[in-house]
Amino acid sequence: MKRIISKTQSLCPICLKKINAIIWSENHEAYMEKSCPVHGRFKALLWRGSIPIEKWVRNKITATIDKPNTPVEKGCPFDCGLCSEHRQHTCTALIEVTQRCNLNCSFCFADANGKSDQDLAMETIKLMYQSAMLTSGDCNIQLSGGEPTLRDDLPQIVRLGHEIGFSFIQVNTNGIRMGEDEAYVKAFKEAGLNSVFLQFDGTNDEINKKLRGKPLLATKIKAIENCQKYRIGVVLVPTLVTGINDDDLANIIDFALDRIPTVKGVHMQPASYFGRIPNLPDEQKRLTLGDLMDKIEEQTKKRIRKESFSPPGCENARCSFHGNYSVQEHKELIPLNNPSKCCGVEKAEDGARKAKAHVVRKWSGDDLESVDHPENNSAVQIKDDWDAILEQINRYSFSLSAMAFQDVWNLDLNRVKDCCIHVVNTEGHLIPFCMYNLTDKNGHSIYRK
Repeated sequence: MKRIISKTQSLCPICLKKINAIIWSENHEAYMEKSCPVHGRFKALLWRGSIPIEKWVRNKITATIDKPNTPVEKGCPFDCGLCSEHRQHTCTALIEVTQRCNLNCSFCFADANGKSDQDLAMETIKLMYQSAMLTSGDCNIQLSGGEPTLRDDLPQIVRLGHEIGFSFIQVNTNGIRMGEDEAYVKAFKEAGLNSVFLQFDGTNDEINKKLRGKPLLATKIKAIENCQKYRIGVVLVPTLVTGINDDDLANIIDFALDRIPTVKGVHMQPASYFGRIPNLPDEQKRLTLGDLMDKIEEQTKKRIRKESFSPPGCENARCSFHGNYSVQEHKELIPLNNPSKCCGVEKAEDGARKAKAHVVRKWSGDDLESVDHPENNSAVQIKDDWDAILEQINRYSFSLSAMAFQDVWNLDLNRVKDCCIHVVNTEGHLIPFCMYNLTDKNGHSIYRK
């Protein structure tokens, strides 16, 4: 029996007009239905799995944007910048430093290309940094593109961000240059790079060839080894597509666990249909958060249970899940989350603050001396029990998370208003990630030039 869960607003996938939508569930699946007076009705899968969407909630008191950059004129989602109607502070500000790329992936949020588009000037990037700091304070920064490592001056861009006052700076990369150019990785370390968000779609090159066009596994392993040498934290980021790599989840997790403490976790991103995509969505093949939690439990043979995952405290509950673990011998994972504590009401701004602190703490490089070095044996022997516990927590913690980005087919403006991942454009406006990248059926966007 169908149950109406909520009413919201969305956009028409053809003309991008704002239209009303309903969300309903039946038989462990949840759908959005909406109707445009010109282009007809649309139906999109939002959720599927053994955990009902109605139970995947986290109640928050909405935040207030103290320094909005744009006035409210047309209403959400046409006044992004942030406007005063937005309900969450910035956790991560994303700056695209180039549109050039050295791959031509079948799925690409940015629809990046190999053309020699002119890169942003350093002065422009400085103004973007300053705007993010003025609007959102010391949020986490992700440098992206295109492929940002095509810029020789990217380490200087990292250093500039720290000089302006940002504590945590991460590079979002396919890892090719970081695997082939060790001196470049060393320059990152000297500039203060905290973390690498490494595209990693699977543990065999058939997956890489289907999604990225070439075998890349050996290069990505070398990139991780170079990060290990210079103590830069790595997060593996698979883009998940049904029938290509959704059966490789346990292998990806084990690959990551074999490389702790350099690899800090896995952050999964089921494919969304914007930017460059090979075809329009087949809703029954769309991967949802509920699917992923069930698949992880099944593929790991219940070594990781879906009950260990929690809704986010920062963004809208239906945007993501996360689990935190302590890694024991033989890759045993002890859950550190306490989902029962997620049921109370909290302030959205507190969720953003905690999320920023969590990323800094869990995804940054490891500055502790390695206990594996023989010259450190005497130091290890004199450590007391408390030091050993702290080292276990710091060095052998592991995060497993997923983010389901919205596209024009399943867009829920309530989720947009709760977004905490914001792209900084060249005018200094901070635009929710899904809205910045969103494209209509024919590839036209609202915000991306």
